Amino acid sequence: MKFKRVLLKISGEALMGDKAYGISTDVIRFLSREIQALDKLGVELALVVGAGNIFRGVSGAASGMDRSSADNMGMLGTVMNSLAVQDGLESIGISAKVMSAITMLNVCEPYERLKALEHLENNRVVIFAAGTGNPYFTTDTAAVLRALEIKADVIMKATRVDGVYDRDPEKDENAVRYHTLTYSTVLRDDLRIMDAAGISLARDNNLPIFVFNMTKPGNIVKAVMGEDVGTLITT
Repeated sequence: MKFKRVLLKISGEALMGDKAYGISTDVIRFLSREIQALDKLGVELALVVGAGNIFRGVSGAASGMDRSSADNMGMLGTVMNSLAVQDGLESIGISAKVMSAITMLNVCEPYERLKALEHLENNRVVIFAAGTGNPYFTTDTAAVLRALEIKADVIMKATRVDGVYDRDPEKDENAVRYHTLTYSTVLRDDLRIMDAAGISLARDNNLPIFVFNMTKPGNIVKAVMGEDVGTLITT
């Protein structure tokens, strides 16, 4: 394997499937089976899930809601999504722990770096919820932060296209996929793979980001094995 310890970043919108909002049980089942394949390989896996399917802080602020309140609601939305993913994993026999940056002891564990490392070393999937626990920080930035804290080899950014293209591949069939990119190029060209704060944090700590299409069965295993199924962002 090219990567032994992986942090997988999934958008909240990805959990909607064909729904207009909410959580698709079909998507949860698909995601759980893909993770099961990694589990069989012995990959140590952590996840960060967004909350765009439930609530998005920026849109709330734009419609008049206080940004801090809106972001707090978004962080709670990530907890709901994380619990749904945990349930899907445990239903097929994979041990999973949700760790939240906002303490809610009756629902999930509080985030603790050393405890998270212990879970990973004992073959448990760790799902980091509630972002960083602070407003104004996206789940992209939270994913980079948690990946650095657990010393992940890579962030796998799950999307619905095969990596990063020079233009929108869903609108232009002649779009060309980048096999590799530098952090500086991503920031300079405003490619919006992640927010600028997350990309900058990854760059400053030389943490690779691999962008790939997770809607294709088996793609995440191929990515972990080092196959060219997406775009690798490095120095």
